[in-house]
Amino acid sequence: MNDLYTTAINTQKATTQWLDYLGENMTNVYTPGFRENKITFKTFLGGAVVDNNVKKQDQGKSMPGTSNENLFFEGTGFFMVRSPEGNVSYTRLGDFTFDSEGVYKNANGDNVQGYILNDKGEIMSGTKSISADLYEETALKGGALSVPTTNIKLWIDPNNGKFLGKYDEYEIKNDGTLYGKADGGNRSVPLYKIATANFHNPNGLYEIKQGVFIETPESGKPVIGRGEIRSGLLEQSNTDFKANIANYQQAKLQMELVNALIKSNKDLLQSAMEMATQ
Repeated sequence: MNDLYTTAINTQKATTQWLDYLGENMTNVYTPGFRENKITFKTFLGGAVVDNNVKKQDQGKSMPGTSNENLFFEGTGFFMVRSPEGNVSYTRLGDFTFDSEGVYKNANGDNVQGYILNDKGEIMSGTKSISADLYEETALKGGALSVPTTNIKLWIDPNNGKFLGKYDEYEIKNDGTLYGKADGGNRSVPLYKIATANFHNPNGLYEIKQGVFIETPESGKPVIGRGEIRSGLLEQSNTDFKANIANYQQAKLQMELVNALIKSNKDLLQSAMEMATQ
């Protein structure tokens, strides 16, 4: 069995980690798309240690974005983005804009992913279309993503890759359908459906940068996300500030007690060493 000094040292280390995670939560309470750290501990004869830190994937509240290009996902799942190297990742932060060539990207330069639509607004899988009813039924059953996604290019016909000319404007509906509009809004063409993905165990995702995740064996493969998309909004941090303040006060008290115990042990050891030399 470990002595009290070893137990206190182990607990001090775990408490330091706890304070760091809580501090990160509170610092980012107003950071759009931030996911709150949720810490769990395990205990053993040598004291407490941090068992796991997962990102809470609960819904955050909406806030005004900087333009109608920004998106807020109200539901379960993530937006899909693809890096210039071709790697797919997942995020709740819809800080998207069209670049000078009409390509839809996030602030990191990753390409927002979507499904190609035909003129009826149906998702195209190769040369075959998927009805909206079938897509919704698949989403409700937690079905897998089996249709390839593509980069969204506002001025390119997604069906044949030909230049369409710049649309006068665009519109993104709540179901995630992106329409290109021309002739003063008299011509409206469904081009893409914004791709969203969910996971049976979203807590198993691995965060590669703040608010950006990749799948892991623990998360499982992506399935279709469920919810509505709001144009012109962003998702706030999902940090519970009051709960984090309460936990921070508890962690500070725990640290004070552990430090006092460590000091007492050091003082006793010093006294014992002095007595031994007399």
